[in-house]
Amino acid sequence: MTGPTALELLWGTQQRPKRGPKPSLSLERIVAEAIGLADSEGLEQLSMQRLAERLGCAKMALYRYVPGKAELISLMLDGTMAGAPDLVAATKDSAEEPWRARLRAWAVATFEWQRAHPWTLAVILNSRPFGPNEIGWFEAALAALADTGLNGPERLDTLVLLSGHARTLAQAALGGQTGDLEEGMAHQFTQAVAARAGDFPHTLAAFSEQATPESRDNALHFGIDRILDGLAALIATRNPEIQPVQPHR
Repeated sequence: MTGPTALELLWGTQQRPKRGPKPSLSLERIVAEAIGLADSEGLEQLSMQRLAERLGCAKMALYRYVPGKAELISLMLDGTMAGAPDLVAATKDSAEEPWRARLRAWAVATFEWQRAHPWTLAVILNSRPFGPNEIGWFEAALAALADTGLNGPERLDTLVLLSGHARTLAQAALGGQTGDLEEGMAHQFTQAVAARAGDFPHTLAAFSEQATPESRDNALHFGIDRILDGLAALIATRNPEIQPVQPHR
């Protein structure tokens, strides 16, 4: 008899054993411990043996709940996404158009989720079964676009753009704190071109120009604004009565 698939485990459709003593483990506990291990030490350190040691059980005991590491990682990813962001509540005081404010909040939440669980950056690029928590995040963002006039593929592509931007910034921030990102890049650039500044005048000018308080360390929101500005122009073509918002500075 084969074990449950990742899809069955994610959606809770697998048959649970009805006989025997009450188990000392649970799937929820196994997944939570695995997430903690990956968060603290990286996904490369995760193994069924290492996980069993942390749980204080035999390695074979884990296979009563999950067939293998691939299925476990699918459960871990979905587990980190429990509780989709409440975009309506998060943006109730925003002066932006609702769809725009909610997509901004979604992109920021995506960035923060990936920073909290860096190992997910590689996992989300792989083909995998989708669980209810991950789809809940899709649902929250797509609801924000429901009345914009965009068709289904355009709404989905919007999520690809925003999540891709958030992922890029989360990846860049892995080496340090987000707030130090620009300063660190400027320092590295200065060291690299100290002796040949004349060969790279435009790059030197960009790094040397004094940043305003609004623009400093703002790559995340700058990119979100540019994506949303373009989206607003497209929405206006579908809804002539809606005028595109003025680009954010």
